[in-house]
Formats: sequence, structure tokens, C-alpha cells
Amino acid sequence: MSGGWARALGWFGFGEAGKGHSHGHGDHSGHTHGVMDATIASTARGIWALKWSFVLLVVTGLVQIGVVFISGSVALLADTIHNFADATTAIPLWIAFLLARRRPTRTFTYGLGRVEDLAGILIVLIILFSAVTAGWQSIERLINPQPVEYLGWLAAVGAFSFVGNEAVAVLRIRVGREINSAALIADGYHARTDGLTSLAVVAGAVGVWLGFPLADPIVGLGITVALLVIVWQSAKSVLVRMLDGVDPGIVAEIEHAAQHVGAKVTEARARWLGHQLRVDVCLALDEAMPLGEANAVAGRLREELFHHIPALAVANVRFASSVAAEQAHDAAPHGHAH
Repeated sequence: MSGGWARALGWFGFGEAGKGHSHGHGDHSGHTHGVMDATIASTARGIWALKWSFVLLVVTGLVQIGVVFISGSVALLADTIHNFADATTAIPLWIAFLLARRRPTRTFTYGLGRVEDLAGILIVLIILFSAVTAGWQSIERLINPQPVEYLGWLAAVGAFSFVGNEAVAVLRIRVGREINSAALIADGYHARTDGLTSLAVVAGAVGVWLGFPLADPIVGLGITVALLVIVWQSAKSVLVRMLDGVDPGIVAEIEHAAQHVGAKVTEARARWLGHQLRVDVCLALDEAMPLGEANAVAGRLREELFHHIPALAVANVRFASSVAAEQAHDAAPHGHAH
């Protein structure tokens, strides 16, 4: 799309949020290249989600900063640090979604969708940094306790932060699932953890009010632990995709689709390129089958695959003779049962 970059350079791609992304079971418009390329539509949707989540998190963080200064709460400081870190993670994803719009070239023949996985790694590192910073501040406050004041304001801003983070989490996770972006989904779960840790700030304020001043730094340490859990979960999700890993259910879905068209799969492979799925299937066909009939089988299989796998962008189907397919099947490792 010649105007894709021009529109993208509008503030976070505001005007393209809801176009061209439909994966209903009776509608294959999301897989055709008419008014808008499917990749551009999905990245525009991702940019839209990032824009609004960035705004929500910055507003939440600015409110928190004021209360941090007047209250002296290290738990709220830890929560504020990773709220701003979460807002910062929108930047590498935004850049990745913009780069994913680029057309393939002779050098990058598959395009730049893989940049999204690199953004996911950067997001994990940002979350890790915020966890280490929050943990260090909490340990320092345990060693050198300081009074926490304005407990009512502290509890109120903790509740406010919870609402803001949950709104961001719902937005990012929902859009991440729509466009099958592992990085955006991981970012959404990070925001959800931020919301839960904001409630922990409220609990810390209550603890201090009840006469237990160490409740505040202890809550800060709890926030650190929650962040480290998110680092582990997000890193696994992103690294699996970087290593071309997919859910085994996708392979099962490919084999199931082949059964619908009366074909036998001898080899099924799938890989993610950003949030687009590419599938390569080899079918065993009788050598006596006319070419036109073989192509018709391949066409029906592609229709089935696009119907049952919403994230699918490319489906390549090739053929092997029944003898060659049997030899390949015997030689190949079998990780699943038929």
C-alpha cells in the first residue's frame, strides 16, 4: 500500500484502527487483498491499541508521582516505576508494527514481521529492569525505614492505578488476540499484573494505618516478585515464537482440514512471522491423478485452512507421490499420534 507509511506517521495511526480485519467463519475477506492488505489492517489495529494504552498509563503514572512525593511510599514508587516502564514498552511495539507494514524486498524476502519478536524481547528486558529497580528500592527501605504519610491519598491513588492498568490490560490482550500478537498479549498481561500490584499498594497503606510500618516495603517486594513472574512467562512466550515454535493444536488443525478434503498429509509445518502464521503442507497423491484434480484438492485445503485458522496469512500446498510420501513418512520423526 503506497500510502501506508504516510498514514502510519499520523499520531500512532489513529485513523486506521478498525479497518479490514474480519475472520468470521463465513467470511474470508480478511485473507484477500482488496482495499487493504491484511497485514496493514492488523498492524494498524495494534498501533491503535498501543496509542490509547500509552495515554492511559502516562496519565496514571503522573497522578502517582505526585502522591509518591507527599507520602514517601516505596510501594507506590515501585508501582509508579513499572507503570512508566509499561508505558515505555509501547514504543518498541509501535516501531515493530510500523516496520511490519514494509513490503518484502530482495534482502528481506519475508518482510520485517520478525521485528515484532525482537520488540517482545526488549519488552521483557524493560519489565526486568523495572522489577530490579522496585526490588532495590524496597530492600533499601526495609533496611532504612521511613515514615509513610497521607495514607488516604495513597489508598485512593492505588485504587485509581488499578482501574487504569486493568483498562490497559483488557485493551492490549483483546487486540493482541485479535491480531495474534504474542508481544502485545504479553504486554497486556504485564499491565494486568500492574493493576494487581496497585491493589497491593492499597493493602500496604492499610497495614501502615494499622500500625505496621514495614507493610509498605514488604508490599514493594511483593510487586517485585509479581514482575519477575511476568518476566518468566512473557520470555517463554516470545522465545517460543522466535524459535519457530507453534501450538501443537495448529498442526492438528492442518491434519483435520486435510481430512475434510480427503487428502493425506505427509508433512505439516507452521511458523509465526510477527503475528501472521505461515503454513507449509505436503500431500500424498496418486501419481495417476490429473494435475487439474490435484490443484482442486489443494484449493479446497487452502479454503479449509483459512476457515479454521484465523491468524493464517499464507498456506503453501505441495504434492508428493504416494510412494515418495510413504518413504518420507517412515523416515520422519513422529511426535503425535494420528
